[in-house]
Amino acid sequence: MNNPLGLRILTTTLAGVMTISMVACSKPVDDTGAAAPGVTVGTEIDDSVITTRVKTALLDNIDVKGFDIQVETRKGEVMLSGFVSNQGQIDQAMAVAKGVEGVKNINNKLSIKEGVATVGNKLDDSVITTEVKAALLADANIKSLDITATTHKGEVQLSGFVNNQGQIDRALEITHGVEGVTQVSNQMSIKK
Repeated sequence: MNNPLGLRILTTTLAGVMTISMVACSKPVDDTGAAAPGVTVGTEIDDSVITTRVKTALLDNIDVKGFDIQVETRKGEVMLSGFVSNQGQIDQAMAVAKGVEGVKNINNKLSIKEGVATVGNKLDDSVITTEVKAALLADANIKSLDITATTHKGEVQLSGFVNNQGQIDRALEITHGVEGVTQVSNQMSIKK
């Protein structure tokens, strides 16, 4: 192929397909209980596309702070989580997500921020979030890549789709043990 742009696009596309295939085919060992119901590679790809579309729609909406909202999808069910400023932003985020093609259901796990965070709070929250994610990744008994952690003024919100109640319990236990965590909000759901 003599076209460098075409070669770059082809290479990027192949890398993306290979990454999705590797993620979809990997089956981690789960010692905390029953395994989650499986999904096909096609469903994994469809869910990734839906997640991207919802994130893009939220970022394009002037009334919603899309960067503060986490989006995860499983079998067409979209979970919105994170901290927003008011109920109007929750309502708008729900409406935006419902309008995205392929969304079958919305699981609202959004929380309203209590008080205004200072620059110091935001820095501390970033450190706490990083430490929580590292602690979850270090534990072999939970599939931490399926768990999203968001922090506001020391309160950590855990969200995502996990395999079973044992993973939820372990994630909560680990998060409570991280220095600086003042409260943990469980917004995780068991995969269907």
